[in-house]
Amino acid sequence: MATITPLAPVPAGSALKPVPGDTGLPLIGNTLPMMRDPVTTLRQRYDRFGPVSWTHLFGLKMVQMLGPDANQFVLMNRGDLFSNHQGWSYFIGPFFHRGIMLLDFEEHRWHRRIMQQAFQREALRGYLLRMAPRTEEGLRHWSEGSVKLLPALKQLTLDLATDVFMGRELGDQTDRINRAFIDTVRAGTSLIRFPVPGLGWSKGLRGRRVLERLFMDDIGAKRAAPDSDLFSMLCQARTEDGHEFSDEDVVSHMIFLMMAAHDTTTITLCTLLYHLAREPQWQERLREESLALGKPWLEHEDLHKLPGIGMAMKEALRLCAPVPSMPRRTVKDVEYDGFYIPAGTFINIAPFFTHSMEEYWPDPERFDPERFSDARREDRIHPYAWVPFGGGAHKCIGLHFAEMQVKSVLHQMLLRFRWRVPEGYEMPLDTRSLPVPADGLPVTLERV
Repeated sequence: MATITPLAPVPAGSALKPVPGDTGLPLIGNTLPMMRDPVTTLRQRYDRFGPVSWTHLFGLKMVQMLGPDANQFVLMNRGDLFSNHQGWSYFIGPFFHRGIMLLDFEEHRWHRRIMQQAFQREALRGYLLRMAPRTEEGLRHWSEGSVKLLPALKQLTLDLATDVFMGRELGDQTDRINRAFIDTVRAGTSLIRFPVPGLGWSKGLRGRRVLERLFMDDIGAKRAAPDSDLFSMLCQARTEDGHEFSDEDVVSHMIFLMMAAHDTTTITLCTLLYHLAREPQWQERLREESLALGKPWLEHEDLHKLPGIGMAMKEALRLCAPVPSMPRRTVKDVEYDGFYIPAGTFINIAPFFTHSMEEYWPDPERFDPERFSDARREDRIHPYAWVPFGGGAHKCIGLHFAEMQVKSVLHQMLLRFRWRVPEGYEMPLDTRSLPVPADGLPVTLERV
């Protein structure tokens, strides 16, 4: 077992404690076990060190701040102690720079005020109306028999995002754009973090250039002829005093939102459909709920009429948080739980781990949507025990869009298909970047 060493000396006269931890393996620290099995690795560290410890990850000294209390402290960020920009930029800055998640403090608040116009109730209502027929069209091409759900869902959600967010189809660019998004997302956890041709970092930079061209080519038309898609709304959005986004900021926000809209939704749908395949009684319960609604497509006022689907979606987000970690960097000296964390330190909170803590979630590996029923509401044990969308000023701006999209797709799937996996099958997760089914999630589809 590695020797425990302090992160940094405590200032003279302070009653605070140094953060304990270890370096892990030479050069790579604990990067590989954290990528392969983050929950087990963080559980071991939590049991050994407690909720605060440091180690080497991706070439950095990084402090892990674990559990709901740490989530609340970091996400609320009272006193502006933590920088999103400096935390995220080390990992994804070259690929998603100037995205809303990578902005800080007053600049972030200014951008969010403008962007919020694209996620108001009436805008969401319009997005759902655009989404429903495209979902039906996409599912119509799915065949009975053996299907790998990950690529099928990724294609569907990318098609939905391009229609709802861009107002057009990608056509023969689809594969190229999908590849660009995959490369930009995966580049952030590259072990070799400079552009060696053929390796992940270089692929991510190339993907960013592809996406910049995609949006920059259309921005003039979007400014000239407003439409109901999100791209148009960002181009037309103004503050009360007339400020608007620059072309470059519109492009950066579109790249980030497009990634978030289809990657994280794909992960949630994969998790949800996997568990519904293993739990056919839940699948039938939700199908009956959708049938009782009596509509082939969801409208905005229907979203609250599907309580079972809502609980199942929340449980899927608990079991597999699409954004498993949330890095930050301290911009001031921080005191937390009696520990001293100096300014300039990389820190991380981990929803993926929090959602699996048996201290808060009974039988945490079990798919049990009733946790979120009015009678139980296990998520209320702590306001930051369930944090798939983050919290505080940086809480996901698209969370209601994500809920709407998952419910819309699942509703149509339930009306059209049954799906199953072989007895005893367990979905392997690839956690090297965002968590996705390592085998593509093979299921057997049959029409209802």
